[in-house]
Amino acid sequence: MPKLNHQILLVSRPAVSASVDNFRLIEVPLPALKEGEVRVRNQFLSLDPYMRGRMDDRKSYAPAQKLGEVMQGGTAGVVEESRNPAWVPGDTVIAMFGWQEYGTSDGQGMRKVDAGKVPLSAYLGVVGMPGVTAWYGLNRICAPKPGETVAVSAASGAVGSVVGQLARRQGCRAVGIAGGPEKCRYLVAELGFDTGVDYRSASFAADLAAAAPSGIDCYFDNVGGAVLDAVMERMNPHGRVAVCGAIAGYDGAPLSMANPRLILTSRLKLQGFIVSEHLDDWPTALEELAGLVASGKLKYRESVAVGLASAPEAFLGMLRGKNFGKQIVKLV
Repeated sequence: MPKLNHQILLVSRPAVSASVDNFRLIEVPLPALKEGEVRVRNQFLSLDPYMRGRMDDRKSYAPAQKLGEVMQGGTAGVVEESRNPAWVPGDTVIAMFGWQEYGTSDGQGMRKVDAGKVPLSAYLGVVGMPGVTAWYGLNRICAPKPGETVAVSAASGAVGSVVGQLARRQGCRAVGIAGGPEKCRYLVAELGFDTGVDYRSASFAADLAAAAPSGIDCYFDNVGGAVLDAVMERMNPHGRVAVCGAIAGYDGAPLSMANPRLILTSRLKLQGFIVSEHLDDWPTALEELAGLVASGKLKYRESVAVGLASAPEAFLGMLRGKNFGKQIVKLV
């Protein structure tokens, strides 16, 4: 009997908000490996906000996820079988095998990682795409100077948590914006942010002003919407805004900017970016991030769902802020 591979397909597009009905769990037999192929048993699956945009069939920076195919996503796993001399059983690898238990490849798009230096799951978060996203947006767009104030939204998440810690290491004041008192306490007590501000509080605008009494020089935006509007009011002249995400509008809510005139009057720089377009910076960023994690100088947290079948609910929960840190699925 051949082994079975469980997969989750995208079978319909959201009418407005995404739901579990957009996905389907199936099982298929694993074919025998061909010459030159590698089979990986995925141990962890990454769930990321960008996936919500791929579910819609509309113009974006990347093609839409095709219906009836395995949902896209980053994976971390172990080579189980190989007919490719470049890969041997036991190699730990990062790839984009998507929402399934096994991945089969000719080796293209796979990267070996040292799971003895850094935990394997961390290569999907703090030492992976989210970590590099934080590194690039902070260093290449915000380019903060020592003594400046750096604010970041979704600050307890996979990207935001790295932004704040790196800003502190560069001698900046780090203001984290997150949902709820527990996450805000975590930013300060565990990650070393200077302060945390709860965007769900009725006094958010006043709290943000108190957290940044000298204004905000750099803002790393993961959410857009009302949080961006509040931060824009606090930006100092010649401030820099790295636009990384728009979580507030990913699941059907319309987004608009309340006062775009501030871009002119405060002479702000707003720049959107997609980290996959800046591959030349990845080696430098990954080396720095891996070293900081290995030495315990860069901390991270994971929300772990168990089993492939849990992925849709965990994904939807992440879109609604239920995760705490990087959202992953443990597959074995």
